[in-house]
Amino acid sequence: MIIYDPFWRTLKDRGISTYKMINKLGYSSGTLYRLRHNKGISSRLIDDLCKLLDCRVEDILEYVPDPEELEAPGAEETP
Repeated sequence: MIIYDPFWRTLKDRGISTYKMINKLGYSSGTLYRLRHNKGISSRLIDDLCKLLDCRVEDILEYVPDPEELEAPGAEETP
């Protein structure tokens, strides 16, 4: 699963508030909601955020294995 915890740290490090993201930079509150709740976003948005924050993709998102998927029946590889 993709999480956006690095985005919030990078945003804070750059001194950008969610207020500024919405009211000055034109991002929607829905976009920030999706980021806050680890919902899917487009690669275009990832590109835009990297440009805005002058950072790398790993400063915006992180892949973390979903423990539920790892333990799901049938998730084992077949020989």
